[in-house]
Amino acid sequence: MIPYLQKIAEHPAWPGRTAWVFALRTNAAALFALMVAFALNLQQPQWAMMTVFIVSQPIAGMVISKGLFRLAGTLIGALAAVAITAATGDTQWLFVASIALWVALCTFAASMLRNPESYGAALAGYTAVIIALPAFGQSHLLIEVAYARCTEIMLGIVCAGIASRFFQPQLARTALVEGLENCIADLARYTSDAIAGSDSGQLKTAHRKLIADTQALAAMRAHARLEAPSLVTHGRHSRHTVGHLMSCLSIVNILVAHRTSSDETWRNLRDKLGRLLDAMANDFKLGASGNWLGELDVIGEEIVELKNKPWGDDRIGMMARLTLLGEFIDGFKATLNGLSALQSRSQYIAGGRKAPALPVYRDHNTALVNAIRAIVATTLMTAYWMQTKHTDAAAAAIIVAVVCSLFASMPNPLQTSWGFFRGTLYAVPFAFVLSQLILPYFPGLFWFSIFIVPVLVPAAILMADPRYVGPATAFSINFIVFLKPHETMAFAPSIFIETSLSVLIGVLIGILVFIVVLPKRTQVTVNRMIGALRTDIVRLCLRDRVPNASAFNSLAYDRINQLMPILRTMRGAGETVLDDALSSVTLGAEIIRLRRLLLWGRLDHGIADHVSENLAQLARTISLQTRDPGLIAEYVASARSVAAGIPPVSANALALQAAASLRLIAVMIEDHPSLALGTKPSEGKRDFLQWPSF
Repeated sequence: MIPYLQKIAEHPAWPGRTAWVFALRTNAAALFALMVAFALNLQQPQWAMMTVFIVSQPIAGMVISKGLFRLAGTLIGALAAVAITAATGDTQWLFVASIALWVALCTFAASMLRNPESYGAALAGYTAVIIALPAFGQSHLLIEVAYARCTEIMLGIVCAGIASRFFQPQLARTALVEGLENCIADLARYTSDAIAGSDSGQLKTAHRKLIADTQALAAMRAHARLEAPSLVTHGRHSRHTVGHLMSCLSIVNILVAHRTSSDETWRNLRDKLGRLLDAMANDFKLGASGNWLGELDVIGEEIVELKNKPWGDDRIGMMARLTLLGEFIDGFKATLNGLSALQSRSQYIAGGRKAPALPVYRDHNTALVNAIRAIVATTLMTAYWMQTKHTDAAAAAIIVAVVCSLFASMPNPLQTSWGFFRGTLYAVPFAFVLSQLILPYFPGLFWFSIFIVPVLVPAAILMADPRYVGPATAFSINFIVFLKPHETMAFAPSIFIETSLSVLIGVLIGILVFIVVLPKRTQVTVNRMIGALRTDIVRLCLRDRVPNASAFNSLAYDRINQLMPILRTMRGAGETVLDDALSSVTLGAEIIRLRRLLLWGRLDHGIADHVSENLAQLARTISLQTRDPGLIAEYVASARSVAAGIPPVSANALALQAAASLRLIAVMIEDHPSLALGTKPSEGKRDFLQWPSF
């Protein structure tokens, strides 16, 4: 028997220790919250138990951040419910309009923000519906309902937060450090393969994984900063490190375009760096970072010496390669130092520079569409309840508000809603058997725990798995909703059926809203986001102050990270669009290099004037988005002419860098014409059809 059980435990599908700890901790916290709710004689104790499952996450910082923003959203929503009910009185149409407008505003804010702030904004919207609808026309119950709901939710948050932080905790700071270590090792491997000219397919896969991982690390910062009093130090360390990580990734992509050279000195330098990066990728240990930094310093000093060496006809190319390699080494060293500081909790040191900015993309169009959906759905469902006065209609209206506001900011709200519906549907038979056939005959918390733990522990294990987290969370939450735990359970199948049907119908109506009301069109979304990348390129060409490279990288990679799951559904055309989007990062980095040389007065006046005119021409070409591909040839010829006008022999190092940047910009525009012309790539080849307006 023992060997058989050991074989089961060693099976790949068997959950690991982390999942078991999370599941047992979550169930223990939920049962404790329920016990306290029973002791305090709260109106609906299931809210306390349900809140534990809502805010529970495998990482402690995520529980704390989600719990705090859930509490803030609940309090704001409760105050909004009181204010709306007091202001509208018994005027039905004014109440409906006010509550729908509030939900729409909160949905818009949730779509513009990121987790956990987005979650708090959405919660503020539908909490007002949860409290105001049942109390409409019974104003004497409003304060009582709001107080009870806030108390129940606060109890669940406190229990979940204490359990996650003090019982076998998995800290966000630890997860952030481990994630950064993995990203640095992956970046070292990717850089080594890229400069050595490895398989392009493998490089693309590694590149996209790094983009997704760095964006996930940037999101983890929001959770790590709430775990400990040193939130400012943690936030600055992580921001510093993630920002330089993104910069290194951009530099590598540019370096790939310059890697080919017949010069033996360059090949030796490239191979030396490749061997060092391979060693780091194969056995990266933060404790050995001093040795890595020492070897990187040696290569950096060699680069400085080589910059002063005459390179003959290839001087422009060699200066570009050496400059990029030096920038990569500086960025990589800054990444290692930032990670060391984050792990050791030392004071933030950034060489006198402030930490890189990490902005994210705010999609106003999508936020407006989500707000319109929310206001339409909430208005119709609330108005229907006003006419029927049926309790189940109120429950359905609440669920519609939840679905349309909470899932609107998800990357794929329709798919997320379907997952929520499936989880809810699976919960119905389990809840029916326990609430109607078993628990009425076994009263008390002891028997309640005995019967529900075998159901909720497997569900919590699935919640710890990213593949099943959506349906599993929906199952757990709605299982508790349908169960309606009380100290003495009653046999009431008709009430159970009405409640479960109202929830299921509400979710289906929410799904129907996503399908019917301003349905999401993939091509329009892609066009808009690529258009935003083009707009950034134009601004970089024309802006009057020194551009912030880290801000551009963060914003561009955030857009690309959002585009990748969408473009995977477009097959060949999607691959072409993604290549264009990634190339826009390289294009922007070279424009930033030129703008800095111009704005800091590093170029001779004659050369500076030609470079400025060329950037202005590029901005005009991108802004026009005409159907004429001849503009591409005209701009490419102009850029190469300006680069050729810089004599390699007599020019200084900065002028040579400008020439190399112009040559690379010309190559990027020539290879990716849709960046400038707004053309739509077809399957397998490029054409010059105008993209739809966005």
